[in-house]
Amino acid sequence: MASFRVKTPQRSYDAIVERGAAGRIQEFLPAKHGKVFVVTTKDVWDMHGAMFDGIAHTPIFFPGGESRKRLAEVEAMAEQMLAQGGDRSSIVVAFGGGIVNDTGGFLAAIFMRGVPVIQVPTTLLAQVDAAVGGKTGVNLVSGKNLLGSFHQPLVVLIDPDVLKTLPEREYRAGLYEIVKCGVIRDAALFRLLDEGAARVMAQEPGTVERIIADAVRIKCEVVSADEREGGLRRILNFGHTVGHALEAETGYSRFLHGEAVAFGMRAATVLAKRAAHLDAKEAAEIERVITKYGPIPPLDGISASNLAKRLVSDKKTIQGNVHFVLPVKIGEVTVMSGIDDRVVLESIEAVLR
Repeated sequence: MASFRVKTPQRSYDAIVERGAAGRIQEFLPAKHGKVFVVTTKDVWDMHGAMFDGIAHTPIFFPGGESRKRLAEVEAMAEQMLAQGGDRSSIVVAFGGGIVNDTGGFLAAIFMRGVPVIQVPTTLLAQVDAAVGGKTGVNLVSGKNLLGSFHQPLVVLIDPDVLKTLPEREYRAGLYEIVKCGVIRDAALFRLLDEGAARVMAQEPGTVERIIADAVRIKCEVVSADEREGGLRRILNFGHTVGHALEAETGYSRFLHGEAVAFGMRAATVLAKRAAHLDAKEAAEIERVITKYGPIPPLDGISASNLAKRLVSDKKTIQGNVHFVLPVKIGEVTVMSGIDDRVVLESIEAVLR
């Protein structure tokens, strides 16, 4: 078992990486608690819902999909909780992929002005990203996660065993987020993803546990140092600035989040090279490792100028200045603003070809 402590002013808690961890929910429920509401999707419930058999609980079904990650769905789930006797003593368990972790966490953050949440991620992407760190939220038509709250969980239970039922495309999408962790903070993890790609894709147990644990460790370290993205935590947005624009431009229906991040990482790498922050050799290495875990769905019909226009609506844009996380070398990034619009546009165009 690997366990990593997140220490924030709001709450300190553990992110546990262990086979069978998803079955330990009972251990982390407060001694005195009200109703347990499990926010999940029907497909996840059908595959894994039996692990709640020993706990008195009420499932709340989220319809799923990035396009349904909206405030109206949160309101509908809150109404269900009230109808089922939910009150300030209730607990939410967010049991599913990243969309469920974000949406379930947001529901917990605002229901009765805040009730506890336990995060139990069931996709690789959610395990290494969405479930850890307390970011919760939903989308607007204008952009991703523009409504939300920081709401730290009681615990994050990360169970590699649940990945056995994950479609390959979803698995690959999660790997892109782990590549991100290697680029921003851990060159050794990046090398493992490069040299051990065959073991990673074969889901060799020891390798999968290692890359998940490394990615979770990195996120826990960063969140503990900067809970609310005032400084260091911004490095976790590598690939997300352009990636979020791609998701919004395509109506959240064409790309998985990790795939959009992969595209965004490629664009940020090209931008870093053009802005003379990253040498060509390391840029090529980043591109090669991203490509190893492809393919990204076809990018035809997407306008670079439309993506560039959407950047101003990104939640990381401050007073009209778009901020980019750019690699300086493998294992280190910097946050930059004020980059010439023409260079940004050309960098996006370069990865659309």
